[in-house]
Amino acid sequence: MKFSQNRSFMTDISINRIKWFSTFLILSGILLTNLNAYPYNIIIHGTGAVGWSVVGYMTRDKALLTNFGLQLPLFLFGYVYLFV
Repeated sequence: MKFSQNRSFMTDISINRIKWFSTFLILSGILLTNLNAYPYNIIIHGTGAVGWSVVGYMTRDKALLTNFGLQLPLFLFGYVYLFV
């Protein structure tokens, strides 16, 4: 693991935990989608996308922000459809 001069060791560990937890949520959301478990699939997957967006922001990774940041409005449509 490469450490940045701008981040501390503990911040890098926190980012790594967020990455793994968000990955678990993304994969669980995909599984729930395949099992047709609506609305749990969008809630779980959307939470994972928020986690990866936070990681992208913290690491200034534009590819992560583009991928997961653009997923968030799509999940927002699902939440609006669910609750309205």
